[in-house]
Amino acid sequence: MKQNLAYLFLVALCLCSFQLNAQDDDDSLLDLLGEDEPTVDYATAGFKTTRIINGHSFELNSPGVMDFKISHRFGNVSGGVSEFFGLDQASVRIGLDYGINKWLNVGVGRTNVGKFFDGFAKVRVLRQQTGLKTIPIHLLLVSDVAVTSLSQDRLLGDLGLLGIHTEYPFSNRMYFTNQMIIGRKFSEGFSAQLMPTFVHRNFVPNAQTSNDVFAIGAAGRAKLTKRVALNAEYYFVLPDQLDPTQNYKNSMSIGFDIETGGHVFQLHFTNSRGMVENAFITETRGDWLKGDFSFGFNVSRVFTVYRPKRD
Repeated sequence: MKQNLAYLFLVALCLCSFQLNAQDDDDSLLDLLGEDEPTVDYATAGFKTTRIINGHSFELNSPGVMDFKISHRFGNVSGGVSEFFGLDQASVRIGLDYGINKWLNVGVGRTNVGKFFDGFAKVRVLRQQTGLKTIPIHLLLVSDVAVTSLSQDRLLGDLGLLGIHTEYPFSNRMYFTNQMIIGRKFSEGFSAQLMPTFVHRNFVPNAQTSNDVFAIGAAGRAKLTKRVALNAEYYFVLPDQLDPTQNYKNSMSIGFDIETGGHVFQLHFTNSRGMVENAFITETRGDWLKGDFSFGFNVSRVFTVYRPKRD
């Protein structure tokens, strides 16, 4: 009896060993055939920061990350030596951008050009990816609200209405911008995006100027070294929307991103003094051909406010 039990035990061990070896062979065969579980590979770091120069890029801050931005624009280089090529003058915007989750960023800012307070929400609809699912582009929506805090006399004077209008309700101080960002990281060295944009101004001074302004932006980034990239940005305002007597120009900017640890320095030249969408899209006056452009820079420093739990 004991001998029979021993035989049965040996047979069971042989069967288990055969089954385990067969399973290992199957796994090896699946590995050779490349039948692993599919993964998602997101396109990342298309731009160094969430801003290209003036406008938004298709990047978002990670959840729990605060981005502190300081933006400077100096005077026109056409001012020459007497104005130290514009460096004697300065315009500033200070902003905070925050990552709520993987698809939503919000931000606020203050600029002394136009005395604007601004706030925005930026939503990711599609994210470029390969693997489990292929999505060839980034698609984001940005909505911005800006309010000027200029005095009533200053506002009416800038509009040429001082002495004509005696009241200026709060609603007239408000500007709204809605934008779609369609972008793609084509390679490790090149990214580009298009930005169809709609700007609404609650108040305009005359019938030659439209309350609603449509523009199309285009921007790109070319990586030069591991830490340096060349950026360019252009906004084309569709015809017959701005007052022709004011000689407004399309906003155009070009510059460099330099990454140094937790900071990103953006050095650039631009013909726009404004740093809020409604300002640099609809109120740019600088003419590049006449030297009416200025040197500027953005400094971006990120802080982790909290670390979300991993799924």
